[in-house]
Amino acid sequence: MSFINPLSLSGKVVFPLIEGGKGIGVTNGISSGTWAKAGGVGTFSGVNADLIDDNGEFIPLFYHGKTRRERHDELIDYSIKGGISQARRAFDIAGGMGRIHMNVLWEMGSVERVLHGVLSHTKGLIHGLTCGAGMPYRLGEIAAQYQVYFYPIVSSGRAFRALWKRAYFKTKEWLGGVVYEDPWLAGGHNGLSNSENPDLPEDPYPRVKALREVMDEAGLSHVPIVMAGGVWHLKDWENWIDNPELGPIAFQFGTRPLLTQESPISPEWKQKLLTLKEGDIYLNSFSPTGFYSSAVENDFIKELKERAIHQIAFSLEPIGEHQIPYPHGPRGRLLYLAPGDREHAEAWIAEGFTESLKTPDSTLIFVRPEKAQEIRKDQIDCMGCLSACRFSNWSQNEEGTTGKKADPRSYCIQKTLMNIIHTSDVENQLMFAGHGAYRFAQDPFYKNGFIPTVKQLVDRILTGE
Repeated sequence: MSFINPLSLSGKVVFPLIEGGKGIGVTNGISSGTWAKAGGVGTFSGVNADLIDDNGEFIPLFYHGKTRRERHDELIDYSIKGGISQARRAFDIAGGMGRIHMNVLWEMGSVERVLHGVLSHTKGLIHGLTCGAGMPYRLGEIAAQYQVYFYPIVSSGRAFRALWKRAYFKTKEWLGGVVYEDPWLAGGHNGLSNSENPDLPEDPYPRVKALREVMDEAGLSHVPIVMAGGVWHLKDWENWIDNPELGPIAFQFGTRPLLTQESPISPEWKQKLLTLKEGDIYLNSFSPTGFYSSAVENDFIKELKERAIHQIAFSLEPIGEHQIPYPHGPRGRLLYLAPGDREHAEAWIAEGFTESLKTPDSTLIFVRPEKAQEIRKDQIDCMGCLSACRFSNWSQNEEGTTGKKADPRSYCIQKTLMNIIHTSDVENQLMFAGHGAYRFAQDPFYKNGFIPTVKQLVDRILTGE
């Protein structure tokens, strides 16, 4: 007997278990198709999805464009073809079972072009769209055009109210559900507002209850809420299921599907998950999107923290305590530091952090020469994967720039996410994870390094465990 009853999602009665979409390549046609075949809702990532040929072989993207705009267009064309190929694979594997969704980020580069490009070639293959990382006002309009359901990702009732009043009321018949993503527990990018403290998590129940109240006011009592972030055992959420205060509820699993036979992540990544301890995953503010994000502490995160620590303020003219001249850059242009900061700079240089890079906040960071070279190259090689990027100062507007200086305290997110999904390097790349990933090492289901199939995992989840 199942711990939870089936629910109508995207036009079909299925188990209300949704595979989290995650980012570049981490959910694909195989993982999502298999999840759907097991009776749930499989979600493949449409964020720069891998292009595969008719034999299922990965076709890498090599850039030929000389400018960011040219590379951006190459990336978007590739992403559309990749999304189409992953949708076809997912649909074929599902064999008519479950539902197939595609996940995108509203802040990804040219997201509307990608959505139109994929959906115009996948009629009947994709049943729903999930979308977060921003305020996707046009999501409902696009979904309705192609007659697929849409699932906006929000972190508060206030955010959904804004989306509803401005746009979603016009296409309410295609609103398949509203995803509440816990901004303190979910993996990847998180929707913390300026008024919320990243170090003070809030209980999700009253926040989801408030979301339901907003939905009830809009006549959406029948529309499911999808709880995402921190979901491990359904038994932990027993008081949420069949609760009239919350209405119909489904659960999104982002972290647990990583550790399955069908998961496309590397064996090294899977083994890393089995060793994590509580506290190894936490929020950071390094992302070039400007959002907080949740990732595993490894050498990649440690180096970013090191950059932030090796940082001092400067002024262009002697003013206040900034009186100590400091030659910066190959031309030795004078900047002015506070006395104590000059001492910090000299100490870091003695340790080998000899290159100083300016930030948009009138600070200098000190890094090793090889890291400075990598940062500059990554900024030059930018392919416009985001709508706007603080690391490279790319923007998809007509000017092609945010108008701000590039920020060397961040990183090229496209490069590192491509590297972690396509290589075995789990220490020097960004590894997103939900805060509950440490539970792999504690859950007896994974005893002795057991890695289940998707079907085994879904069956296990349905028991409440």
